[in-house]
Amino acid sequence: MLTRRICLSLSLCLGLAACGGEPAAPSADGQPRFAVVPKGTTHVFWKAVEAGAKSGGEAIGAEVLWKGPLQENDRAQQIALVQQLLSEGLDGLALAPLDHAALVPVVAQARGRGIPVVIFDSDLDGTPGADFASFVATDNRAGGRLAGEKLAALLGGKGKAVLLRYQVGSASTEAREQGFLDTARAAGIEIAIDNRFAGATVGEAKTTALNMLDALREAQGVFCSNEPTTAGMLLALEQAGLAGKLRFVGFDASPPLVAALGDGRIDALVVQDPRRMGRIAVETLDKVRRGESVPASIDTGAVLATRENMGASEIAPLLQ
Repeated sequence: MLTRRICLSLSLCLGLAACGGEPAAPSADGQPRFAVVPKGTTHVFWKAVEAGAKSGGEAIGAEVLWKGPLQENDRAQQIALVQQLLSEGLDGLALAPLDHAALVPVVAQARGRGIPVVIFDSDLDGTPGADFASFVATDNRAGGRLAGEKLAALLGGKGKAVLLRYQVGSASTEAREQGFLDTARAAGIEIAIDNRFAGATVGEAKTTALNMLDALREAQGVFCSNEPTTAGMLLALEQAGLAGKLRFVGFDASPPLVAALGDGRIDALVVQDPRRMGRIAVETLDKVRRGESVPASIDTGAVLATRENMGASEIAPLLQ
């Protein structure tokens, strides 16, 4: 108990703590309770993560509480949700932080209470295996490199491209964007715009893209770093009569994006495995709860989907 109190005190004072206390005890009914807190709950990607997390919970006999902010730019609501869940008692927390810095203090609070924490999808400031138990995610920089390589190939290693970013503080999309920029520029592509942020919704992304039409008309290619940003750009290009005229590489999958991939309005999508990500996050929490060692980082994988390979056995399930 003394060690636990010291850890809690240090966590609250320093904002992040390396001590995590003893593994949490099971719930009163013997079933562990894990909270899984995504960045949001509306996009197709998060619904797939939820399905994976809940199937993982069923497989190990754990209760999975799925709660996230209504919008993917509401850091304050995500922090409040985590604090509420911690006060209700948990055996583990899996968190996809909306901001790589703003969520550090609540993760430290969880660790100070002896609650294991797994960060998934998007990174958090700190060291995996020390400041939190594990980081379960796509290698986002590698995913961005896949996009850069594909767009450069589509453009023949020349021409102009536009990058539409997601939002400030999102570590996952920032890594994708940097991976794309490094690779595309090294291949000879001129990046005409790289400083515009779409915002959290498809509507905001469409508006931002429409405000970039002059640059888009002069460009030969475009990259967007997640589902709502890609969807918003697609709508803007359709409204402007540019869909299918620019080479377009996006990130993530949803029914409208897969349809656009199939008919050529989108040339390629870098797709993750969100179901696997959710399942592994919950399974990793359970291992930590039981005192087992886990890898500090777990790559859940990403592949490049095109019109030519979208029916392949290793690609098709990720587009559903």
